[in-house]
Amino acid sequence: MSAHRRKPTTRTRHRHPSRRRRRPGRTLLVTGCALVALTGGGAWYLYRDLAAGIGSSKALEGAEKSKFGDSNILLMGLDSRRDQNGEKLPEEVLDKLHAGSSDIGGYNANTLILLHVPGDGSQAKAFSVPRDDFVDIPGHGKDKIKKAYGLAKKKKQEQLAARGVKDGRLREQAGREAGRAAQIETVRNFLGVPIDHFAELNLAGFHHLADALGGVPVCLNKAVKDTYSGADFPAGPQTLDGRQSLAFVRQRHGLDGGDLDRTKRQQAFLAGAAKKLNSAGTFADPAKLIKLIDVAKQDVVTDEGWDLSAFVKQAKNLSGGKVRFTTLPVERFGRNHGEDINVVDDMKIKRLIAEQIGPKDSAAPGTPGAPSSPSPSFSPSPSPSFSREAAPPPSSPSVPSAPQDVGGIPCVD
Repeated sequence: MSAHRRKPTTRTRHRHPSRRRRRPGRTLLVTGCALVALTGGGAWYLYRDLAAGIGSSKALEGAEKSKFGDSNILLMGLDSRRDQNGEKLPEEVLDKLHAGSSDIGGYNANTLILLHVPGDGSQAKAFSVPRDDFVDIPGHGKDKIKKAYGLAKKKKQEQLAARGVKDGRLREQAGREAGRAAQIETVRNFLGVPIDHFAELNLAGFHHLADALGGVPVCLNKAVKDTYSGADFPAGPQTLDGRQSLAFVRQRHGLDGGDLDRTKRQQAFLAGAAKKLNSAGTFADPAKLIKLIDVAKQDVVTDEGWDLSAFVKQAKNLSGGKVRFTTLPVERFGRNHGEDINVVDDMKIKRLIAEQIGPKDSAAPGTPGAPSSPSPSFSPSPSPSFSREAAPPPSSPSVPSAPQDVGGIPCVD
């Protein structure tokens, strides 16, 4: 790993050369927690309570759907320090989150994960989309993929203000709907597959969720301390509360791989949360179950009409940690209008996705459209061996072997 580092210029520009991704797939946890809970007998009334209270969106209205009973679910984690109505989070909450001012973060979708749940009940697959991939954003041109949400939200709110709409909440809600639709369309075009459902969560929701779970087990290869994220952990296996969990998945300073190492942490966190859900009797404890549902109702937005009970039948294996994680490849790093970007090969990404989640009879083994060999259940992010200033390698960074595993929890740096 190269030791070269580009000097930061502002708070948002504290970058490590090996990329940046923020927030774990919080939404996977929220939906997974709440939904898998419903598989237990006697929980129907809780399902109805959840379905009635969770935020809903029309952003997917009229969108193309997957075939063969499969579901592609886009998990979006916003970098916003505001609630669903656009109101600032309380200062005491921001202090717990170690997240700074409510004016920081905007509405970038800093976590983008496509969760593919096959209709035949086989292994689910989750694809992490690096937040700074330089892609086409409809109606805007090329930019970082994470910006699609915020750009569309701002444009919509400006249009409403110009038309004399003075209701701040109405502008916020309409802006967020435009942001969701734009982010979904951008990801759909980039990956080349339908998006059947989506779920969205912000920072406060992640904190609430981790605490509702009673802590999440993780494992570190070495002790870390970082003042930016608030991470301060010893080496080895440990259980993190909500505040600690957020620090764990936000840290990139002091990590050799920067953002890509942080993506490994996001994936490891999800593995730990899934294990906790499967082994701690969470869904047999009414108090814990109600806390999880309250988190979903308070902090989650999903697409309108999502039949959660039907999804549960497909997603039972999510609580057992049987999700294969992959981070989409980055060709090299560059700059655009003074900002760091990931340069990606759009067609390579589409081929990779098609090979992994396309129809099983679309290609026989050994043909161009078929995977050459099975991949491990835990595929950490690639760690490039070059700095941002260095020339790119002749091919995409390779994926290292899976990290050490302790009790089903991958140990990460």
